Amino acid sequence: MTILTRDDLKTLYQEQDGVCISIYMPTNPSATETDQGRIQLKNLLAEAEKHLLAAGLRVPDAQELLEPAQKLLWDKLFWRHQNEGLALFLSAETFYHYRLPYHFEAQAVIAGRFHIKPLLPLLADDGQFFILALSQNQVRLLQGTRHSIGEVDVADIPASLAETMVSDGPEKQFQFHTKSGPSSGSGRRTAVFHGHGAADKQSRTNIRRYFRQINSGLATWLVNEHAPLVLAGVDNLLPLYKEVNSYPHLVEEVISGNPEMLRADELHQRGWAIVQPLFQQARRQAGAEYQQLIRSGSEKASNDPLQIIQAAFNGRIETLFVALGQRLWGRFDPETGAVELHQEKGGGDGDLLNIAVIQTMMNGGAIYAVPLEEMPSQNILAAVYRY
Repeated sequence: MTILTRDDLKTLYQEQDGVCISIYMPTNPSATETDQGRIQLKNLLAEAEKHLLAAGLRVPDAQELLEPAQKLLWDKLFWRHQNEGLALFLSAETFYHYRLPYHFEAQAVIAGRFHIKPLLPLLADDGQFFILALSQNQVRLLQGTRHSIGEVDVADIPASLAETMVSDGPEKQFQFHTKSGPSSGSGRRTAVFHGHGAADKQSRTNIRRYFRQINSGLATWLVNEHAPLVLAGVDNLLPLYKEVNSYPHLVEEVISGNPEMLRADELHQRGWAIVQPLFQQARRQAGAEYQQLIRSGSEKASNDPLQIIQAAFNGRIETLFVALGQRLWGRFDPETGAVELHQEKGGGDGDLLNIAVIQTMMNGGAIYAVPLEEMPSQNILAAVYRY
C-alpha cells in the first residue's frame, strides 16, 4: 500500500494546470476478485471521457489524458495488491494513484482542481493512525482507519536486525536460540538473543542502531503527519525504540507481544482500541471549546461558511469541523477574498468545503470530519480561529 501524507495532499491541491480528473472507487483486497475492480474502473474511465467530451475536449485529447489509468486495466500485478479503496488523479502533466484503507464511493469528477475531499476521513485529525510492528526479524508499518488497515511499503528502513549488525564480530559473543514463527507454516524461526555483561551490552547497542535506522526512515515518510503512532512488540524491545524515536505523536500505550504472531486485522483491533479514546477526547475538547466561544459571543468561533472560507485561506483557522457527505458549490477569489455561494453547481464552480478543508490543513489547523448530525452546530462548517 502507498501511504498518503499531508504533503501529498498539498501536491494534489496545488496541481491545477488545465483539466484535473479525480476517480474514486471501492476495491477488494482479495486477489480472486480483480475482474470486478477492472470493470468498475473501466466504467468510471468511460464516464470521465464522456464528461471531458461534453466540456469541449477532442476525442484524442481526452483519451491521452486518461491513457495512464487505462494502462492499469491490464496490469495484473497492480490488481493483486489492492486495499479497501483506490484513488486516481490525472492531469496533462501528472498521474497519481493510491491504494488506501478506506471504502470510497465510486465517482469520477472533472474540475479545475483535483477533488480531494473524499480523502478527508484518512487525513482528518481523527481519521487515521499508524502501527509500527517491531521485532528483530521483521518491521511492518501499517496505516489504519476506524474500519480497516493496510501495510505500507517503506523502502528506506532495514528489514531486520541482521541488516544492521556490525561486521567486526562482537555478535559472535551472543548465545541465541530459535523458536517457531507464526502458525502460517512459513517455517520461519525467530532468533532470540541473550547474553551477559559485555555481550548483552553490545546486543542492546546493535538493537538501538537498528531502531535508529528505522526511525530515520520513518521520519521521511511521516514528516508533517499528525496521526498517532502505536508501537507493537515484545516488552524488552519497545523501551529501546522509544529512546531513539523522533516522531512527536508516538503513543505511550503499546501492543505487547511478538507482532510476527499477529495478523494485520488483529493489530488493527488492538491498535484502534488504543487510539479511539484519544481521538474521542481530542474531539470532545475541541467541540467544547467551540461551544464555549459561540455561547460567549466571541469572534474566535463561527459557523458562517462565507467567513470560514475566507479565514481558511488566510491561515486563521485553528480547528475546523466539516460535515461528511456535504458539498457547498460556489466560487472564491483569493485576490479579493470574495465568496459566492450557489444552490446548484454552475460553470466554474467548485466545492468550497474542499477549499476550506485543504487550506486549513495546509496551514496546520486541526480538522474533524463528522456526520452532519454530530456537528457542534447545525451548519456544515464550524471553526475556531487562532485570532
